Amino acid sequence: MARTNPAQFISQVRAEVSKVVWPTRREVTMTTIMVFLLASVAAIFFFFVDLGIRSGLQGILSFF
Repeated sequence: MARTNPAQFISQVRAEVSKVVWPTRREVTMTTIMVFLLASVAAIFFFFVDLGIRSGLQGILSFF
């Protein structure tokens, strides 16, 4: 493996960081809202699935 001196390393790091495309404030805000929205939808969905399974099991167990 080739070794580079610290100056070359810093130069290479700066070159790579300059290639990064940073998201805009609007993109970050929209992504954050979507994450919270989809997490809420998933939580509501699993709440109702759990409620259905619990009701079904209680019905089966009370039958026996």
